[in-house]
Amino acid sequence: MEQNNQPKERFRTSVGGQALMEGIMMRGPEKICCAVRRPDGEIDLKEEATRHHFYEKIPLLRGCCAMIDSMIKGYHYLMHSAEVSMGEEAFAQSESKFDRWLDQRGKTVQNLFMGAAALTGGVLAIVLFLVIPTTLVGWLGYFIELGRWPRVILEGILKVAIFILYLYLCTRMEEIHRMFQYHGAEHKTIACYEAGLPLTVENVRKCSRFHPRCGTSFLILVLLVSIFVNAILPWEHLGLRVVYKILLLPVVMGISYELIKWAGRSCNPLTRAISAPGLWLQRLTTFEPEDSMMEVAIAAVTPVLPQTPEEGAW
Repeated sequence: MEQNNQPKERFRTSVGGQALMEGIMMRGPEKICCAVRRPDGEIDLKEEATRHHFYEKIPLLRGCCAMIDSMIKGYHYLMHSAEVSMGEEAFAQSESKFDRWLDQRGKTVQNLFMGAAALTGGVLAIVLFLVIPTTLVGWLGYFIELGRWPRVILEGILKVAIFILYLYLCTRMEEIHRMFQYHGAEHKTIACYEAGLPLTVENVRKCSRFHPRCGTSFLILVLLVSIFVNAILPWEHLGLRVVYKILLLPVVMGISYELIKWAGRSCNPLTRAISAPGLWLQRLTTFEPEDSMMEVAIAAVTPVLPQTPEEGAW
């Protein structure tokens, strides 16, 4: 349960991260750090420089590109966390023949397969949230007379309902539940930093596990923005409507990214309204962490913090 006497925010930062298996990856303006709890209880740290790209300065384009980069990098660190948290011997025993073959092929081939895995995940998301709702509403139109706006509203409700059900089912899995606890530790640690407090477990524990710049908030924004953008598309041919929606997806992601970026650096009634759906949905994707999880989050964020808060402004 959230505490009423949580520390107040003093500034906002671009520092953010991702929950992993028994660990957290944090990204700062200049460095990325991945902290994972090893089987012996020690924390394994892996650091690398943050790569900056030309598209980061181009509105709308940067949203789509950042999403793709985040998926690929997130998969890479997720695999790393699995290996570290299980231990090399246990991880090696759990590897399939294909995994061992891939390990022998070198970084180039591994990166290609990671990209393919991210692409596969993207295709599955398109089927789940674009194709299925449109198809179901389209079929319903053969039996019930529906106008344009009732179809748009029903399609949007189905899309959001599928997403919420998907997240809920994920929380029923023990491994995902623990990962969502690490997600809570990530948010609470960033909130502690933004409150200007020393990064200790005691201080982190007092902070909120909800944050407006969460990946969950971005995903629900993508769904909501897509409802409005896709409202103009024709319903006469379902296949063509799906194609148009796929073609507009980079635009939807670009708009959503700009909205969450604005909400992440500003605080006014409009940005609070934009952040509200994501903050509500985080009740399914962030849980109160254990002290040991907060220790991992502190270890991950400390190396990536900028010298001054201004350097980390988004």
